[in-house]
Amino acid sequence: VVQVMECGGGSVQAGGSLRLSCVASGLVFSSYDLGWFRQPPGKDREGVAVIESDGSTTYADFVTGRFTISRDNDKNTLYLEMSSLKPEDTAMYYCAAVQSGPLVNWASGYWGPGTQVTVSS
Repeated sequence: VVQVMECGGGSVQAGGSLRLSCVASGLVFSSYDLGWFRQPPGKDREGVAVIESDGSTTYADFVTGRFTISRDNDKNTLYLEMSSLKPEDTAMYYCAAVQSGPLVNWASGYWGPGTQVTVSS
């Protein structure tokens, strides 16, 4: 059984930092592309950052330079270092894992239940 679980969310003031972690079990972690997604209150879910199985990374424009995605394959853990947080970063943050390949469909991947990040001004 594949399980994905995020942790590390919380409440911070604008300008602060948080580190989210995501542990996945029951899969060959190193062969999966991993991503962080978020859903702000009243809005659709959006992609934040992706790290592929080969370590290459992609970021949404709104987090470039502020967030860093990384992975530790030995620990089956994905990270998201967030700094210079803004109130508009307030959202439920989700971790997802999808089998690496030429056609990646995140909707068919494995998702965690989410962790809430709240940034106050």
